[in-house]
Amino acid sequence: MIKFNNLCKEKPYSIFKKKYDESLKAHQLNIEAMCISSYSNELKEVNARFVNLKSIDKKNFIFFSNYLSPKAKEFHTHSQITALIYWNSTNTQIRLKANIEKTSTKFNETYFLNRDKNKNALSISSNQSLRIESYGQVKENYNKSLMKNNLDKCPNYWGGFSFEPYYFEFWKGHGSRLNERDVYELKNGNWNNYTLEP
Repeated sequence: MIKFNNLCKEKPYSIFKKKYDESLKAHQLNIEAMCISSYSNELKEVNARFVNLKSIDKKNFIFFSNYLSPKAKEFHTHSQITALIYWNSTNTQIRLKANIEKTSTKFNETYFLNRDKNKNALSISSNQSLRIESYGQVKENYNKSLMKNNLDKCPNYWGGFSFEPYYFEFWKGHGSRLNERDVYELKNGNWNNYTLEP
């Protein structure tokens, strides 16, 4: 589930919410799954991974991660990202473009304090994406964290990322391949709306 807080009333946001509600009603699994693509200046390559879109606060899409992870380093050196959501229950795809930034320390601490403690234990124990001896070691580190760490205290290497899209593309698939592509692109403070061919 995605939490909506004082959602912006501008057209692309209201369309997003309408399509979300339709997919939720159609029993979409993993409805919060969102693929984020970033660029590595170091490796000169694009990387993509799924994250959980936790909330949309006014205009800001928010998810959480380890600040020492490869994606966090890529966001730091190249802030422009693309996000992709696909809800197969309604054959809906949403493409977003934005610049990304970290959420505040206070925001992170408040969120962490009210989060499931088992998830907090993993966030504390995991050096995300670094090589480790085995999955058994992952579980051992997690169990140690569960028993020994203060699971209410947000580590400084964990927190949120926020982005405000300047581009929305709403794609609706049809069996005939006459797919609908409706775009909203922000230019000089105004949303330009246009249609793309399938």
